[in-house]
Amino acid sequence: MSFFSNLFKFGSQNMAIDLGTANTLVYVQDQGIILNEPSVVAIETISGIKRVKAVGDDAKMMMGKTPDTIEAIRPLRDGVIADIEIAEEMIKHFIRKVHGKRNLFRYPEIVICVPSGSTSVEKRAIRDAASNAGASEVHLILEPMAAAIGADMPVTEPVGSMVVDIGGGTTEVAVLSLRGLAYTTSVRTGGDKMDEAIVSYVRRHHNLLIGDATAERIKKDYGIAVIPEDGAGESITLKGRDLVNGVPKEITINQAHVAEALSEPIGAIVEGVRIALENTAPELAADIVDQGIVLTGGGALIRRLDEHLREETGLPVSIAEDPLTCVAIGTGRAMEDPIYRGVLMTA
Repeated sequence: MSFFSNLFKFGSQNMAIDLGTANTLVYVQDQGIILNEPSVVAIETISGIKRVKAVGDDAKMMMGKTPDTIEAIRPLRDGVIADIEIAEEMIKHFIRKVHGKRNLFRYPEIVICVPSGSTSVEKRAIRDAASNAGASEVHLILEPMAAAIGADMPVTEPVGSMVVDIGGGTTEVAVLSLRGLAYTTSVRTGGDKMDEAIVSYVRRHHNLLIGDATAERIKKDYGIAVIPEDGAGESITLKGRDLVNGVPKEITINQAHVAEALSEPIGAIVEGVRIALENTAPELAADIVDQGIVLTGGGALIRRLDEHLREETGLPVSIAEDPLTCVAIGTGRAMEDPIYRGVLMTA
């Protein structure tokens, strides 16, 4: 059996996948990140038969703009697989895109990161999806551990360090030491909840209905954690549907309104950090005072979030060098570097 499995693996490229709620990144051994696309699949139904029409960037462009026969689906919600079949199709598509169709005997070893709060059923679903997509071996790594490795934190040393990974579906808060998680909590708040908060705020205060894509653009371009010093900040023009008259309409809001809209999801993240600090052992807490907190994930790019967290906790807070790719880089390093192999697990 080992001869055949080695034959199948011949020429295959091992890969690490950051299967995110918002984006999926694929890291190929000895090459780095070579794919970064939205975790979206467009399904077309013709005569009752469903087929995949587009995946990734192409499918994301269709969100909110599809006819009745096409549905753009995000197979991951809150960091876990909500639709196993569609997630499988998405993973297969990305593996094919990375490998091409040059060789049939390509059965790579795959490392996938999972949120720390995942149940054994959720972990098994992710493992099965990767196995069915053609992986010969599947290893899992916890998301905060991958984020910490990607951010060059001393996870293998007897030193306590804290990472806050703000993803699309969840925020992972963890205290790490000696290749393990000394304490971890998963807050079901992330970029998606921030988008929802913006949609809800605009609907409540201005009777205007905007789409998720518009809310995401506002968050990325104008998102701020605290009200600007001048009390207003930059102005933002929004287009959507007037809920009173039912016609398209344009309004103007400012960054102070965005900060107000984001106050609830950001408050939940701060609360998660506080709970983690309260539950940290005294010796590790002493290390965190020196080391500080490192922010990773797309949510770390919200302006002045590090400042806000610094004020709330009284600890030094820094943002990782490349917060968007930290988890994928850490997952890749755990696959390549023998020092980190001990952090991998099987479902």
